[in-house]
Amino acid sequence: QVQLVESGGGLVQAGGSLRLSCVASGIRFSIFDMGWYRQAPGKQRDVVATITSGDSTNYAGSVKGRFTISRDNAKNTVNLQMDSLKPEDTAVYYCRTAWGGRDFWGQGTQVTVSS
Repeated sequence: QVQLVESGGGLVQAGGSLRLSCVASGIRFSIFDMGWYRQAPGKQRDVVATITSGDSTNYAGSVKGRFTISRDNAKNTVNLQMDSLKPEDTAVYYCRTAWGGRDFWGQGTQVTVSS
């Protein structure tokens, strides 16, 4: 059974930093591509950053240069370091992976950036 559990969200002032973590279980983590997504109220869920099993990364234009995705295969963890946060980064952040045509999501963690 695949399980993804996010942590690290919270309330931060604009310009501050947060580090999100997602621990995966039930999968051979090292061979899976992983991603972070976010959903603001009334908006669709959008990709923030992805990292492949080979450590190739991609970022949404709105976070490039401010966010960094990384993975620790020994700990089955994917992280999202978020710096220079802006109020428009406020959203629920989700961890995602996929296997056999199925998507697997975590429960999400709330990030709120105050101005």
